[in-house]
Amino acid sequence: MTTIAPTAPTAPGRPRLTRWLLRLHRPALSVWAALVLVTAAVLLLLYGPLADAAAEAWRQYNSCTDWRNCSYDQNAILRYKDWYTYATLAVAAPPLLAAGWAGGAFGKELESGTARLAWTQSSTPVRWLAVRLAVPAAAVAAGTALLVWLHHLAWAAGNSRIDTAKQWYDVWTFHTNGPTLVALALCGLAAGALAGLLSRRTLPALGLGLLLTGAVWVAAQLLMPLLWPTRTSTGKAFFALPNSSWTVRTGKHAEVPYGDYHPASHYWPLQLTTTALLLAVTALLTLGCFLALRRLTGKTTA
Repeated sequence: MTTIAPTAPTAPGRPRLTRWLLRLHRPALSVWAALVLVTAAVLLLLYGPLADAAAEAWRQYNSCTDWRNCSYDQNAILRYKDWYTYATLAVAAPPLLAAGWAGGAFGKELESGTARLAWTQSSTPVRWLAVRLAVPAAAVAAGTALLVWLHHLAWAAGNSRIDTAKQWYDVWTFHTNGPTLVALALCGLAAGALAGLLSRRTLPALGLGLLLTGAVWVAAQLLMPLLWPTRTSTGKAFFALPNSSWTVRTGKHAEVPYGDYHPASHYWPLQLTTTALLLAVTALLTLGCFLALRRLTGKTTA
């Protein structure tokens, strides 16, 4: 493979390199900020007036005794359900957005020669890569963490008050309610960067970054219930599990039904173990980025 041998760069200092990066990707940063602000506004509505209206509608519904004269605000219930779904999907988007942006940005800079120009005039390749990973990672982590916190507040406002509220173990609700989503977003950023460094073309890198992130997400979802020991219930107790329990596996042994499940108290152990696993994958992908850069440029100094 032909390597790109950078010449000795002039040292502009890390702050100048960061400012240049922010200026170069100002449109993407503006879109990201707008997405965070709009989604945060919707989540605050779900936390306050929308949850209150839906909870009151369910109170009216559950207090009905004469269905011929029963009156309740069905629109409030449906409105909360719809906006919760939209907001949850928006909060779940950062991992794929980060992967697509990083793949496209890294692929474009390498395809157009912008990266090579930076290496010869303003920065070493290692510093170039470090800044291009660190600055977006800070923006992605901060924005995603804010949305996760607000989503958890919105979910908690409806939990136990709204009969159709999602359970804690719902696939989308679980990830958008805790730090696993922040780890997934950072993983998507690293996956996109690696895709860009490997393909060095915009569209293939974008697609490969999305594919890698999707694969990690699916693998994490499959492994997540196995990362913390389940509890087992047998016989009659199996049919009396609390509604908030997540049944992972069911079956029969010697004609006695049994079920392996996670109670609600396992929420944080599952969140933290899954987050640790995703951060480990992110570290490996980041290491892969630096190894791919070294293969691309040859041995260089920081």
